[in-house]
Amino acid sequence: MSRRGSGFSTRSKLAIAAVCLLIGLGLALQARLTSTTDRDLRGARQEDLVRILDDLDSQHDRLGKEVGDLAATKDDLASGGDKAQAALEEAQKQLQKLQILNGTVPASGPGIVLAITDAPPNPPADMMITVIQELRAAGAEAIQVGGTRVGVDSAVTAKGGAIALDGAPLGFPLTVLAIGDPETLATAMGIPGGAVATIGYAGAKATVTQTGQVDITALRQPKAPDYAEPAKPS
Repeated sequence: MSRRGSGFSTRSKLAIAAVCLLIGLGLALQARLTSTTDRDLRGARQEDLVRILDDLDSQHDRLGKEVGDLAATKDDLASGGDKAQAALEEAQKQLQKLQILNGTVPASGPGIVLAITDAPPNPPADMMITVIQELRAAGAEAIQVGGTRVGVDSAVTAKGGAIALDGAPLGFPLTVLAIGDPETLATAMGIPGGAVATIGYAGAKATVTQTGQVDITALRQPKAPDYAEPAKPS
């Protein structure tokens, strides 16, 4: 009886520690998203700022729900009883979701394929900014641009007359993969003044294809926040 109780206690403590780590990761992602976006807003147009703010609200809500779910799981583990194993399994599922959002694991599911062709020699960087922001705002859970995975701290810049994503120049023709509700994502791409229109204004051509299977294999290396850390409970 004592031996079984001791084993259960050890597993519970390890599970609680794992869930606390996940909660910290979720809070750190929220803080990093905010600090990184603040640095990238200089010079943005008013309409871009509106889309970015809507996107931030959506992402913060999503990550906030993940953190809330993990906190509830931690409470279940701390209370012990028969819920411990089920709570640990739920914590593992939540970890997988956070890894997908942060781009550190492959992802697959329904979504869209956006093909950008006939691009001019020096397309504007805001073309790709609009594409990524519109996909995020439409609920894309994973995005890959060319061979680069988009994460919460990704940045689109102009580099040597070309568009760069996280410092990697993008070559055209270019394929963008996004996982989410195919119809919602495709509709978001085609809204007036949105991604497809912006690509057209830049002199390129965009083709959106809905599909039941998108495989995203590009990965990001996790980065620790430079300044932000999980807030202590008040």
